[in-house]
Amino acid sequence: MNDLSLRNTILDELDFQPDIDAAHIGVSVDNGVVTLSGFVKTYVQKVNAERAVKAVRGVRGVAEEIEVRPDKDAGTADDTIAKRALSIIAWRSDTPEGDIKVVVQKGWVTLEGQVDWQYQREVAESAVRKLSGVVGINNHLLLRTKVKVVDIQQSIEDALKRNAEIDAKGIHIKVEGGVVKLEGKVHFWHERQIAERAAWSVPGVSKVDDQLLIA
Repeated sequence: MNDLSLRNTILDELDFQPDIDAAHIGVSVDNGVVTLSGFVKTYVQKVNAERAVKAVRGVRGVAEEIEVRPDKDAGTADDTIAKRALSIIAWRSDTPEGDIKVVVQKGWVTLEGQVDWQYQREVAESAVRKLSGVVGINNHLLLRTKVKVVDIQQSIEDALKRNAEIDAKGIHIKVEGGVVKLEGKVHFWHERQIAERAAWSVPGVSKVDDQLLIA
């Protein structure tokens, strides 16, 4: 698929998504790398737009430059956003109270503290996306050091082999301490996500360096 056809496909996909107002989103494509520009009214639309584009066949990379511009009458004070964020995190997450701190400055939410698992980082970030007034999220949550399993690499390789949605033969795994590096090639963007999730699911992993290429 050439760049012009890919651009048209992406525009159709953005228009098709009911939770995205694509009227002010710009799309340019250069050799399969997509740049998204313009603005949306909510942060969750920004996230959904990027996710929708990554799911389009032929997309090799995404440069996301969309701004969030809330309606003037929908603005929310930073202290209110912080209180709501803490409340919804406590409701949606099994993380002990006090482990996550929330700092809000001009609509930008920063999550700080330590949690035990990667999914807890993801749940905390997901919980605050839809809050009114949020224009961006910095997820600075760290994973607590856990006792390493005997063989992190083998555990990840076994998990990938069990997954029918991914060709594990094209993925190479290197482990140094708790840092996992994923190298090689996959066919689709969602395969990268599956590989990342498999790596994060293994106890002892503190960081995942995803260098997988889409070919």
